[in-house]
Amino acid sequence: MCIIILYESKEMNTSKKHLISAAAITFVAIGFLTSGLALAYPYQDPNLPVETRVEDLLARMTLDEKIGQMTQCLSSVSTSNVASYYIGSVLSGGGDGPGGNNTATEWADFYDSFQAAALSTPLGIPIIYGVDAVHGNGKVRDATIFPHNIGLGAANDPDLMERVGTVTAKEVAATGIDWTFGPCLTVVRDERWGRTYEGFAEDPEVHDNIVAAYVRGFQGVDANMQGEKIVACAKHYIGDGGTTGGVNAGNMECNEAELRAIHLPPYERALDANVGTVMTSFSSWNGDDCVYHDWLITDLLKTELGFDGFVISDWDDVGSTSLTNIQNAINAGIDMSMEPYRPITFINNLKNRVNGGYVPLSRIDDAVRRILRVKFRAGLFEHPYTDRSLLPSFGSSEHRAVAREAARKSLVLLKNDNTVLPFAKSADVFVAGRNANSLKRQCGGWTIGWQGMPSESSTSGITILEGIEMLSTGSVTYNESGSGAAGHDVAIVVVGEDSYAEGSGDDSDLHLYSEDISTINNVRVSGTPYVIVLVSGRPMIITDEIADADAFVAAWLPGTEGDGVAEVLFGDYNFTGRLSYTWPSEMSQIPINIGDAVYDPLFPYGYGLGSLADLNEDGFVDWADVKIFCDSWLKVPGDTGYDSRANLYEDLLSIVNFYDFAIFAGEWN
Repeated sequence: MCIIILYESKEMNTSKKHLISAAAITFVAIGFLTSGLALAYPYQDPNLPVETRVEDLLARMTLDEKIGQMTQCLSSVSTSNVASYYIGSVLSGGGDGPGGNNTATEWADFYDSFQAAALSTPLGIPIIYGVDAVHGNGKVRDATIFPHNIGLGAANDPDLMERVGTVTAKEVAATGIDWTFGPCLTVVRDERWGRTYEGFAEDPEVHDNIVAAYVRGFQGVDANMQGEKIVACAKHYIGDGGTTGGVNAGNMECNEAELRAIHLPPYERALDANVGTVMTSFSSWNGDDCVYHDWLITDLLKTELGFDGFVISDWDDVGSTSLTNIQNAINAGIDMSMEPYRPITFINNLKNRVNGGYVPLSRIDDAVRRILRVKFRAGLFEHPYTDRSLLPSFGSSEHRAVAREAARKSLVLLKNDNTVLPFAKSADVFVAGRNANSLKRQCGGWTIGWQGMPSESSTSGITILEGIEMLSTGSVTYNESGSGAAGHDVAIVVVGEDSYAEGSGDDSDLHLYSEDISTINNVRVSGTPYVIVLVSGRPMIITDEIADADAFVAAWLPGTEGDGVAEVLFGDYNFTGRLSYTWPSEMSQIPINIGDAVYDPLFPYGYGLGSLADLNEDGFVDWADVKIFCDSWLKVPGDTGYDSRANLYEDLLSIVNFYDFAIFAGEWN
């Protein structure tokens, strides 16, 4: 009888997960029967309040089961150890995964094998599985890959951000995964840092506009984190982008007032949307490591801000061998420790600290209570397995359309002399540069692998060159080195950085690579009008290169949909992106941020050409544009001062409409 009930419950699932076979269902059912549970206890009743279920389950758990819940293992862990040590979470970091062809179906099978092991334990507590889906479900072949956060910050569109989160969540859920280690809420104050592209902006005003929407996209408007939704993780708490010298995992030196004014607001916005988890930073604040900082974790985050989800440490940050580090981290408020190397050692040593009285059982109970709360909220007890009905939508054209829109809106036009942009589609176009036909470089780090794609064929997508070829009705000629540009109507030179992530991405010299400079010079001497498109994870030193270029576009790391870049170059859509980072003119200016006492950048924070309302094209919408508008809107073609953009409006309410356009587009300064 109990087997029938369990079988029907799994097969009739209407939300996130279902069992992959009757055999697996029977296996889980027998597990419940042999333990004497069979849906007999309050924590198994989905109709009860979450807190009631949490307390009932917590009261039934042994110390070993509790510590297991506080442990996250790498996906190389055996399924037998998941069961034997009551492991609470598994992650795939870097290039870890199921192997094979790295398909969504293989990931679903991989996930379900770990979940079956967890459910075979006496209490049947499901795992929560985490991945770095930081710009789409980028670890999986053929996923929809969005621009990295630096580009999304330039777009600064909350409606778009919610849709990006929604698509990402659905493609993560399609592989069984329940949890993304994102969004990254760093406020980056120094572009030399190798994770600059993971930050939306250098100033929290951008975060104020888009973070809550992004979290809602991941978790749902009501943060139920079920069905096509997943659990989000706000990281890296706190100040990872504010370290001295932009050193990865370095030390942030500032007072509490600055921390609260600059680095805390993004987390407050995530909490406004009820983000489920928070990850601590590798970095330190005034010499004290964030992972051991009880004031930051317990007093500020959990008590003052009222965060009731769980806090996880970053990759091996607590470690497994130091008893002192383990007790200090747990006592400071770490609820789950990411232990990729020696999880069993961590388990044994944390148990030692509890039995020795160094970590109170009340702290263990608080941590486990928080973990169970998130698991119940996410519906993992009712729907623990992959919902394979989501697989057909993985990497779909509908999802890629959202990524293409994001790529378009992330572009920032820095220069456009003689209105060389947009190009006519019938133009004879010459394309150059090693980043023009490289999906690996345009997706950047955290794509398939930690530092980026192992090869150009690791996933599918459209390069910028392929996008240009798709849209052009004229001729397109490509030469990577820029040879042969003479005689064409226009040239597009696509240059920039290689893919990277933290550590290897830290760089004290942000000038263009010599190879890129050579390519630009080859095109420049041809006499053909040319546009430079920069594919990079941060502003670079381009003062010399932009001087002779006819136009310059910051494309950031646009993701798999390179045709979105081409659509704007050809004028199907306007440039709307604005710099969310100050653009330095030389290395000696770095760090440079809006609000500095001395502020003379190449381009200021908020700059960007191309708006219909930016009539004088100075990168801002202000009273100067209003004057141009008023002087022009009653004029006709041929009149001095006529501007066709002002004459988009033909009635006496034109000025009001102009104000509406500028203000409601978020462009008014």
